[in-house]
Amino acid sequence: MAKRIVINNEARETEAQFIQQLAAELDLPERGVALAVNNKIVPRATWPDTAISEGDSITIIKAAFGG
Repeated sequence: MAKRIVINNEARETEAQFIQQLAAELDLPERGVALAVNNKIVPRATWPDTAISEGDSITIIKAAFGG
């Protein structure tokens, strides 16, 4: 069942049940990306076990390289 969530201030629907599934759905790279759910950073090691709920606000943070 699809859930309505917000990703980087943009409304979206997803079938993903867990953060790891959402990352795959969004085709996020394996490195250089962090995710926060409801303003709380989620360690990558817990992505497979971190559930997504209706109405969650998810922020994708991409590392910037350079100086």
